[in-house]
Amino acid sequence: MRGSAPDFIESLARGLDALRAFDSSKRVLTLSEVATRTGLARPTARRILVTLDELGYVRGSDGGFELTAKVLDLGMAYISSSSVWDVAHPHLVELVKNVHESCSIAQLDGSDIVYVARVAVPKLVTLSVTIGTRFPALQTSLGKVLLAGLPEAELKRTLAIPSLSPVKPAWQPDDAEIAAALREVRARGWAATDQQLAPAIRSVAAPVRGSDGQVVAAMNVNAHAMETSMETLIDEVLPRLLVAASAFSDDWARWEGRPLDVVDLTQAGGAR
Repeated sequence: MRGSAPDFIESLARGLDALRAFDSSKRVLTLSEVATRTGLARPTARRILVTLDELGYVRGSDGGFELTAKVLDLGMAYISSSSVWDVAHPHLVELVKNVHESCSIAQLDGSDIVYVARVAVPKLVTLSVTIGTRFPALQTSLGKVLLAGLPEAELKRTLAIPSLSPVKPAWQPDDAEIAAALREVRARGWAATDQQLAPAIRSVAAPVRGSDGQVVAAMNVNAHAMETSMETLIDEVLPRLLVAASAFSDDWARWEGRPLDVVDLTQAGGAR
């Protein structure tokens, strides 16, 4: 049983399972395919799909069902509720301009990282990354930074949570390797990965800290192994990344200290 809390709502979890059954490999799924992908009985899957259809999150199409654009509301509610990502964007743009590589910001969600801001450049890619993409944290530079910032007890609980990412990482560390890797990150103040998530992906990451000094996010630069060496990433890219992450940390702290009763005219229809 996946839900241990006494108030866990299994029917809600099943509805979310049905939404996650859809992916880019197949836009339209039949009832049977949804049932198979979720492990639900056909009658249960049918009731869920009918409910989602009534709510506008799926619609009937070509003898099956497909997601509607309303599903985006579920993910964008997180981003739009916090305009701090608007503050992050100029820092990413400037960093991309300086290093000519794709740059991203991520936060932890269980044992995964989830991308919350990104500025990409046309490069060779082995994995597609967009806002909302999740990867196992341990095998990414972003994740190492975030995990290294957790207290020991919270780190243990976090690593025990099963990953929801479809990616099966190349690096499968044991407990001793995990501890050593995170000790190194804490000592250096930044993290690097060399093809631990997937072949040809290299990256460096730095922490973004809030006003209390705690790690609230991580910023990285990723590169293709055929184009950029680890020496280049660490010697040339990392110093610029550290500057950008520090500048965004300062802005994050100022954003946290903003007066909450000040009206944001850009979100209230603009100044008049």
